[in-house]
Amino acid sequence: MAVDTPCLTVGFMLVPGFALMSYTAAIEPLRAANLLSERTLYRWWHAAPSGEPVTASNGVAVIPDCGTRTERSADIVFVCAGGNPATFTDRSTFSWLRRLARKGAVLGGISGGPFILARAGLLDNHRATLHWEHLPAFREAFPHVAVVPSLFEIDGSRITCSGGISALDMMVALIERDHGRQLAAAVGDWFLHTHIREGYGPQRLDLRYRLGIADEKVLRVLGVMEMNLEHTVPRDELAFEAGISLRQLERLFHEYVGHGIHRHYLWLRLERARHLLRETSLPVLDVALATGFSSASQFSRAYTKTFGEPPSHTRART
Repeated sequence: MAVDTPCLTVGFMLVPGFALMSYTAAIEPLRAANLLSERTLYRWWHAAPSGEPVTASNGVAVIPDCGTRTERSADIVFVCAGGNPATFTDRSTFSWLRRLARKGAVLGGISGGPFILARAGLLDNHRATLHWEHLPAFREAFPHVAVVPSLFEIDGSRITCSGGISALDMMVALIERDHGRQLAAAVGDWFLHTHIREGYGPQRLDLRYRLGIADEKVLRVLGVMEMNLEHTVPRDELAFEAGISLRQLERLFHEYVGHGIHRHYLWLRLERARHLLRETSLPVLDVALATGFSSASQFSRAYTKTFGEPPSHTRART
């Protein structure tokens, strides 16, 4: 390794309720890179919107070095967020991030962090990803961002990550970019991470493992249903996709899923709607239309019957 290898400064902006696992999976590889290379390749600092100790989703508090009204220099700044990032509206933080961008810092978001970068107008016309739980709301709120359901995305001066253990994969990729494959492999090995995943890998388990279903025809139809919640696919077309009759498909659904096609499709749409109510400020009618309902009243009836409360009550608790 060259003696004059520059030291990079990495900032972590922690939003209250940030996901501790995602944050530690991002910062620990930097420590390991320094230790294994026996050089100070990375330095880091922490910021919080208030400048006061900031609490993670599990209650652990981190003492930041500064608030977002303090000017700090960095090569890369990662925004770490969890919970419901759509409710974060601190304008001074948005301005602080935009100033960092103007100064040439690379900006990243981890887990729910991309939501905050997008709110600051810093992801327009960029490719980005974030945790699968936030993807539907994000797509509705930021149509000018090219959203992909990958583990992480490195798009020029913007880096986004879906969170969890994928932050480790992302940091190993960045260490390889900065300091070569040998050190990156050593960092992965240090954390017993024997299979480093590429950024384009899927965020979620294959449906067969997630739902415990082995039947290929049912799995194919479930995949089509999950991808078409706004414009629902008629049951006969789902049967055609599976290559069997509608009666056979209904029988397979009752056998493997536990209920019929219509009921499961309705559940998927209402679950998506609940995420949108919690994580966006979209009007109830827009949420209804985004999940395949023709009117707010039709949506409200189905939602109340399923969740025991009207959509307005779910929205009020966010």
